[in-house]
Amino acid sequence: MTRALILIDIQESFRQRPNWQVISNPQVADRAAQLVDNARAHGDLVVWVLHTEPGTGGAFDPANGHVRLIPPLEPQGGEPVLTKTAHNAFTTTRLQQLLTQHGITELIVCGIRTEQCCETTARVAFDLGYQVTFVTEATATGPIPHRDAPADQTAAELLADPRTLPASAVIERTEYALAGRFATIATIADVIAAGAGSVAAEVTGAR
Repeated sequence: MTRALILIDIQESFRQRPNWQVISNPQVADRAAQLVDNARAHGDLVVWVLHTEPGTGGAFDPANGHVRLIPPLEPQGGEPVLTKTAHNAFTTTRLQQLLTQHGITELIVCGIRTEQCCETTARVAFDLGYQVTFVTEATATGPIPHRDAPADQTAAELLADPRTLPASAVIERTEYALAGRFATIATIADVIAAGAGSVAAEVTGAR
């Protein structure tokens, strides 16, 4: 086993926010579940990561009960579940130690949000020496408000604001930033087709 699937922040916290209604991929948990089934079938390490903001009183405060996976996702025995307080999955967790202990060299990254915790984790992972595959279709994000927009915009106001960066543009920019620099961009089908082999090699060979 030299490959690990890292599932980042696919948690109920996001569904408790009003802007979930404009999320790019409301089926993100179902799509990630396909990657989980594939990882387990090939004996890959499956690592679950959840974001927490203790003491804030919000949707990411563990005290409110929303820091839990979105169904149908559910860890099986022996699969580590890490909690983080930073954007990337490494800084405030034992993820790197865990990967080193298991001899992991290749990571498959998916989760919420595409350009934030997922992209940041992919960048850090690459700098740490891992071969990274980024499965965009098993990530999700939302439109990003302009820096000068009011903090309390409703979802409707967010979409109506011409300065808002659409989710499609956010995703496109993430892929442009990662591809050929920090990660291989792959589909779920690419990962499944690779079997127990390198996803990067599968994607490159298909081009």
